[in-house]
Amino acid sequence: MPIIEVEHLTKEYRLGALQSLKQTMLNAGARLIGRAAPERPLFKALDDVSFTIEQGEVVGIIGHNGAGKSTLLKMLARISTPTRGSVKVNGRIAPLIEVGAGFVPDFTGRENVYLNGAILGMSKREIDRKFDEIVDFAEMAEFIDTPVKRYSSGMQVKLAFSVATSVESEILIVDEVLAVGDLAFQRKCFDRMENLIKRQGRTVLIVSHNIRQIERMCNRVLLLDHGTIKVDGNAKLVCNVFFEQSDVTIIAQQDKGKASNALTTGEADLLDLNFTDPTGQTIDTIEYNAPANIRFKIRAHREIRNPIFFIGFHTTDFIYLTASITPGSLRKKTLSEGTHEFSMRIDNFPLLPGAYATRLSIDVEEPIKNIFYADNLCHFRVTSSNLQRSSPECQGGFFSLEAHWSHQHLLQEPVDARHLQSPLPLPQT
Repeated sequence: MPIIEVEHLTKEYRLGALQSLKQTMLNAGARLIGRAAPERPLFKALDDVSFTIEQGEVVGIIGHNGAGKSTLLKMLARISTPTRGSVKVNGRIAPLIEVGAGFVPDFTGRENVYLNGAILGMSKREIDRKFDEIVDFAEMAEFIDTPVKRYSSGMQVKLAFSVATSVESEILIVDEVLAVGDLAFQRKCFDRMENLIKRQGRTVLIVSHNIRQIERMCNRVLLLDHGTIKVDGNAKLVCNVFFEQSDVTIIAQQDKGKASNALTTGEADLLDLNFTDPTGQTIDTIEYNAPANIRFKIRAHREIRNPIFFIGFHTTDFIYLTASITPGSLRKKTLSEGTHEFSMRIDNFPLLPGAYATRLSIDVEEPIKNIFYADNLCHFRVTSSNLQRSSPECQGGFFSLEAHWSHQHLLQEPVDARHLQSPLPLPQT
């Protein structure tokens, strides 16, 4: 029997601001005399959504902003009621949806632990038993008897996360709260979540815009789009569909080759930067492991001696991947004032299929300093007829690793050489 059953779930909202009392009365009067009052249009946050979740499944819910992800979680957590359809949940739920929303600013951390625990369904005896563990995990022992209004926002979320993940529930619902606190605490959050998933066998639903996090933690993913489920299946396959959709949107939105975010001393400006095909035409799609050429133009506003050019690539969420720097022969040049064009050829483009962007830096020597830097330039896609992001060759990285494997069947385990020494002679009788 599924632990969660959702059938034909629909949630509608009225668009527009709340009406004033005067307008409400005028509308009521219009209806009394038989006139039609103006109706604000309905918006379907969820539109006829149906699915089931089995005990122990870890399900990710992804989609663009406004796709209905958080609305769906609130339906499951019974925070909001559906317009139509039904939600059946067979088990206790611990929702991490608006973590810390129930904190009372004038209460101490200790008092809020008991209050939040009670809201989440924990008994006082259960909170007593887990109190020290909650405080230790949140690293709040020093401040636990201080009013919460004196906490930073990060301290409040850390304490709230610790309380919520201490609830002994069959179902855990998580909405964008794993990246809380500093980096060390985020690591603790991931470790705790993986413990709940892998060792305790909890049923978990996770909403996140961190698709790599979803791929790692979930075995199934629902892709929502405008309130409907577009794809439901294997995590890597569904995330690959979402990546492909996002790639197309990013390429369509980007301003080709422009450097609107450049940091510059004013000595040089970037005029254009693009990938080109063998005929010199601008392209935004590159075949994996095929030759690629980058061409860029700069305008020097004064004479520049010994320039060093640096071109690198990064993901659309700014993970810097690799770069190339001009060789020594090109550094011993003096660029006169005016426009200059450069090109860089890559014989075998190494990045796996996906969407990426380019960055450019210009330094000068003696003394070395940076005169220009810009990233998020020239968005492009890498494609392959043989590889997809969900294929085994692409899982877990951005480059294909060239390696040679071998195998042999050992007929017996190797014997420690020390055991091959001659035994001590027996004593003579």
